[in-house]
Amino acid sequence: MAGAWNKLKKSLSLRLSFQSDTANPLSSDFSSSGISVTSTGSPASRSSTSSSRFSRSISSRSSKKTCAICLGNLKTGQGQAIFTAECTHSFHFNCIASSVKHGNDLCPICRSKWKDIPFQAPTNMGDPQRMCVDRARVSPYQPPLEDLHVIHRHLPPQSPPQPEPQHFSDDEPLPAMSEDPTTLSCTQAVSVKAFPEFPAVSASELLPKFAILVNIRAPPLHDDARHLDRAPIDLVTVLDVSGSMAGSKLTLLKRAVRFVIQNLGPSDRLAIVSFSSTARRIFPLRRMTDRGREDAILAINSLSSSGGTNIVEGLKKGVRVLEERRGQNPVSSIILLSDGKDTYNCENSNQLRNPKNQSSSNPRQVEYLNLLPASICPSNMESGDAARQPTIPVHTFGFGSDHDSTAMHDISNASSGMFSFIESVGMIQDAFARCIGGLLSVVVQELRLTVRSISAGVHIGSIASGRYLSEISNQGQQGVIDVGDLYADEEKEFLVYLSVPVYSAAEGEERAEKTSLLDVLCLYKDSVSNEMRQVEGEKIEIRRPEVLSPGDMIVSLEVDRQRNRLLVAEGIAEAQSMAETGNLEGAQSVLAQRRSTLLSSASAQAGDGLCTWLEAELGEIRERMASQELYEHTGRAYVLSGLSSHSWQRATTRGDSTTQTFVLGGEGGNSSTSGAVGYNTPTMVRMVTKSQTLNFSTTPEQARRLNKSCSLTPQHE
Repeated sequence: MAGAWNKLKKSLSLRLSFQSDTANPLSSDFSSSGISVTSTGSPASRSSTSSSRFSRSISSRSSKKTCAICLGNLKTGQGQAIFTAECTHSFHFNCIASSVKHGNDLCPICRSKWKDIPFQAPTNMGDPQRMCVDRARVSPYQPPLEDLHVIHRHLPPQSPPQPEPQHFSDDEPLPAMSEDPTTLSCTQAVSVKAFPEFPAVSASELLPKFAILVNIRAPPLHDDARHLDRAPIDLVTVLDVSGSMAGSKLTLLKRAVRFVIQNLGPSDRLAIVSFSSTARRIFPLRRMTDRGREDAILAINSLSSSGGTNIVEGLKKGVRVLEERRGQNPVSSIILLSDGKDTYNCENSNQLRNPKNQSSSNPRQVEYLNLLPASICPSNMESGDAARQPTIPVHTFGFGSDHDSTAMHDISNASSGMFSFIESVGMIQDAFARCIGGLLSVVVQELRLTVRSISAGVHIGSIASGRYLSEISNQGQQGVIDVGDLYADEEKEFLVYLSVPVYSAAEGEERAEKTSLLDVLCLYKDSVSNEMRQVEGEKIEIRRPEVLSPGDMIVSLEVDRQRNRLLVAEGIAEAQSMAETGNLEGAQSVLAQRRSTLLSSASAQAGDGLCTWLEAELGEIRERMASQELYEHTGRAYVLSGLSSHSWQRATTRGDSTTQTFVLGGEGGNSSTSGAVGYNTPTMVRMVTKSQTLNFSTTPEQARRLNKSCSLTPQHE
């Protein structure tokens, strides 16, 4: 009997030693090993007690280094919360919380019964202050793409989604203003400049269409006060997680949204809506404090792909988040990304591409826009609805070659947003970076530009304002352009065409040497102090000599450059219309003609950077219209993104990121000499540089040089 007992002890000791060395938890007590414990005074009992203490001693030392559930490292500071039980054994919080959720209240190592057990609270959408209070915290550290599958392997099973609240009035309250807002206003005002087409007009000459270029530029955003001298934002991301987004698409989308999260400030708020066959708000509108960012990253990491594509439902949900919020930040925007067509709200997407049905007049496309909320499509507003909220810009991102570029472009246009074409999967983060580089630098709001005639016979005939609303009143005596928000250092340029009468002095009146044409007035709201500010430009005058000198007949390069931009944009729109009807030969002819006119202009011959960029754009579009198949594949999306950029004078992402022009005349460059190439602002450039530094593991200096090498204009250090 004694020999048999010694064999049992030896076998048990070997088992305990093996389990300790491999850091595996004991899966059962001694009774499961076939050892009967019937008497506390028996040798079996004494051996069991001794062995149990021996097991606890060894397992305790081992468990301090590794989690006995996932075998992962328990070292602190690795981005996972650590739970230490009353028996002194430690585990990853997520691992042990998942175990407890299934009814296990015994230590997996020593089998001690716990009095205090870890509890993982469900996501409480109704109370953002308490949301995720007891949930595992994750670091905002962004792992390399190749390591994501390793991390996901250790994630616990996802708990069932919680019901959404009936109303999205659960947004996190805005922070209290602790400083005098007047001290936070921008130190500089909007600059206003104007350039007449020619410095002089003959006194005997009547000009029915004389051009004046009006240039406005927002003040800069200082690096040392980035969150103080700009408007905080309420941002809703509406993300396509349909089945076609599976794999690397969804992985890179998550990484891009994490980049957005990590670059929002503590006063900015973010909500996340995902959609496939249906739409769901997976994260309420919360401030991006350290805790808010961590919880937002948890929500993003939980996304999975399946189902169809219901863009309309996604947008409706995103709009509700902003419409039903209790408080409002000064800036509100929606980011929409999709890689496919709306399979639930388009009767037949192929009919939208019928050459006989152009997108601008397609009744099916109009019907599709009618499904959108009035907050993003004002044409759907009922007449007399004075209580409607301001339009919410939707910045759309068409991903890949299968997305509905026409619908995405129309949604952004209707809402005063931008449409970007993400051609390859690796461009998602850079595209988001460029967008938020602008949104996180709004320094001017509700800007209205007014021009007034100040001489008899001078009448305003037309204003080339693109998509910005403009109005001429008082029989041509006044013109108004509603510009809205401006990003830091952002420029807008508008051509105002007016009539210049023949100069005739009354009998006995001394002849004047100049004719005054226009007064320019700029009225806007400071985005931080909310104070209205007014800036008056210099009075625009021209000389009226009897005979013009050669210098008087030299056209202003500023005016000529802007004319070229409008010429090219109108030509691209005309070519796109022809391509939609299958007339690629006609489209190529229009593009070639516009290129020829561009190259013969004064500003192009002077080596202007904007003209060089416009020529390159025409060449790229001609290549993408080489065949109907190529146009359908990438040409349409590329062209529509470019038209969006030109009509709003704001940067978009399109085509291959290596061909993007990142710097706009250089930081601190003068628009009168460099031109607004690509419409990128310095804050956009900095954000894209930051994204590329993360993507390519380059230093900031290397990324900055890469961006500069892509620019077509000289840089100003």
